[in-house]
Amino acid sequence: MSASAVLTPLRKAAERIDRQTPAHRDRAVDGLRALALLAVPTGHWLLGGFTLDSDGGLHNASPLSAFGALAPASWVLQMLGVFFLVGGYASALSYRRRPGSAGAWLKGRIVRLGRPVLGVTAVWALAAPVLYAAGVPEASLRTGATLVIQPLWFVGVYVVVTALTPYCVRAAGRLGGWAAAPLLGSVAVVDFLRYGPLADSVPSWLSLVNILPGWLFAYQLGVSWGERRIGRRGAWLLLAGGTLLFAALLVVFHYPASMVGVPGAARTNSHPPSLLVLALASAQSGAAILLRDRLAKLLARPVLWAPVVVINLCAMTILCWHQTAMLAAAVPGSFVGGGGGGLAGLTTAPDSLGWIAARVAWMPVFAVLLVGIARYARRFEHPPEGARGGRALRRTVAGLLAAGFAVFALGLA
Repeated sequence: MSASAVLTPLRKAAERIDRQTPAHRDRAVDGLRALALLAVPTGHWLLGGFTLDSDGGLHNASPLSAFGALAPASWVLQMLGVFFLVGGYASALSYRRRPGSAGAWLKGRIVRLGRPVLGVTAVWALAAPVLYAAGVPEASLRTGATLVIQPLWFVGVYVVVTALTPYCVRAAGRLGGWAAAPLLGSVAVVDFLRYGPLADSVPSWLSLVNILPGWLFAYQLGVSWGERRIGRRGAWLLLAGGTLLFAALLVVFHYPASMVGVPGAARTNSHPPSLLVLALASAQSGAAILLRDRLAKLLARPVLWAPVVVINLCAMTILCWHQTAMLAAAVPGSFVGGGGGGLAGLTTAPDSLGWIAARVAWMPVFAVLLVGIARYARRFEHPPEGARGGRALRRTVAGLLAAGFAVFALGLA
């Protein structure tokens, strides 16, 4: 088959998607969302590895433990700040245009987020005992369950910040972009208590206070952007201020360089978010706002716009199932050479340059597996219409299965 025979249908499909796109669609914002979405599986696939125990069970490992120089890669791949920025922007516009009450608007958003989460956890609840009966070690199943459930914390946080949209809109109307400043200050205070001279007398649970303001920060910036209260001057301030704060926290205050957790490290920036996460989100947000017009011009090309549309239509599928795609390769691979052996870049320890090269080679395999899974899993984002009683029964069963899987994944059973 010639190249033209393959490319011509793809080009026609891209042109069809372009023609069907409403003129008012903000392509730059959709492009930023797609970029942030793709960074999630890329980061997890690149910076997450496995080791094998003597029984062939999989255990989590990270190349960051052996290669601290890889930490700057996490600065690029940690784009949740951009995701929350775009989420706040889109929510502000959607909230203003809502046809019904604020409660109905919020319910619709929660349902859209919740269905895919119930789907992936229910499927895993059914699959886990089958895999165990087929000979997959319990250690592999627990590792897999942990990986699957880890990205889902984002959905819970996102639901909470979405529920705060009306208050964020009011704050943006009164304070503009400065509405996010108290959130930054709150995280700074908690970090000072956690890591400053009083650290020994501060309870460990205090760090949890950072969860809401830490992730609400970029969302509030997005709401202010959507309300047209942040312009180019404010964007430059966010970029410059965030960059300077980021550098100061690394060089002067010795924050960990990695934006993701490193096994065995005493401190982490991401769970819960530290001030370094907000500094990066500020810089990324400023850059995103400044690049909006250029990105919009690029995405006016059908060949670039079509993939953005596809990614946005499968957003929750990508988030919920990308770890399953990696496990779909790693679990069978764990049966190849247990007891210290394994497949390079997949089930061998991530402690060599050869592992990094091999893992990069595995990433297209993970991507293909994710595409294959998405063909079936996407129905959880857009389920077929059915009888009301049938939908209620499916939700109840899925909820029970999801609860059971969560108990297993959290090590409570």
